[in-house]
Amino acid sequence: FLLSLKLENKTKGKLQKKICQVVLDHFEKQYMVELGDTWTSVRDVLTYPLCWQYAILMNKFSPSTELESTLREKGCHPAFQGPLPYLPASLKCFVRRTPGRFPAQKHQAGKLKEYYLLNAASLLPVLALEVKDGEDVLDLCAAPGGKSVALLQCAYPGDFHCNEYDELRSRWLKQTIESFIPDPLINLITVSKLDGRQIGDLKSESYDKVLVDAPCSNDRSWLFSSDIQQATLRLIQRKELSCLQFQLLRSAIKALRPGGSLVYSTCTLSKAENSDVINLILHSCSNVMPVDISEMARALSQEFTFLTGTQQHELLVLPEKGRTWGPMYVAKLKKI
Repeated sequence: FLLSLKLENKTKGKLQKKICQVVLDHFEKQYMVELGDTWTSVRDVLTYPLCWQYAILMNKFSPSTELESTLREKGCHPAFQGPLPYLPASLKCFVRRTPGRFPAQKHQAGKLKEYYLLNAASLLPVLALEVKDGEDVLDLCAAPGGKSVALLQCAYPGDFHCNEYDELRSRWLKQTIESFIPDPLINLITVSKLDGRQIGDLKSESYDKVLVDAPCSNDRSWLFSSDIQQATLRLIQRKELSCLQFQLLRSAIKALRPGGSLVYSTCTLSKAENSDVINLILHSCSNVMPVDISEMARALSQEFTFLTGTQQHELLVLPEKGRTWGPMYVAKLKKI
């Protein structure tokens, strides 16, 4: 317990990063228009990592009652307590009101980790997807693997396909799966490095559920870009992301069986990468319809802050002090 506190304090020192002014200026212009006064409180959280909270996703394949007791002693409580439409008992995630990060566990070959550290809002796409035992599932852009691990905490898919196009991120994904999933089950997981835009043609109507956690302009990490040139290039290329996201979604729809569901998510506040992409898909694809997820948002309103005025098939988690989760955009569609 004392060791964990020492590690936590050590992490706090690391979190005092330098803000990239180029990115902040860009965000100021865009988000003041898109979010109005809300942006000010969101910006205060995003630019101050010392107030960030972290969630602890328990690994059911390596259960530890001692760890659960320690978490409760430290003031942690279950993240999802509302009357959710979908909340498997096997999905256990702990959060606490105060900032600070629990120590991460190192990867050890042949030994499963007991927990995964993440932003609690990252689990909302998983809850929205509502995976059931035996369903064939595709995680289209799966690295670093947190959502894949979370999906397997919820259910045992028939066929589970995790895809990551980027070579380095694909290696990261494989390591995450090896760290959390035991051997008998790991053999049922397919990990591929395909271009997600082509999977729809290669695996047409193969899946019951598809998660598209799309490459996006990651607002949290971009704000602390240490390389100004790289940050400037990212901002120039930002305009192209919505085109890639649209192509990935179209591919995901092709990969879905009729009657199957799709969840699209990003970790950006950007309207161009969120609702604009979903609206374009709904207008250009006659074989998909929106699915109402407002009940999920209502059930979680105590733990998360949501942008008001969104449509029923989407939600956007806004970071605020004391509830620093997000940004996380989630939208759900069904193939007709």
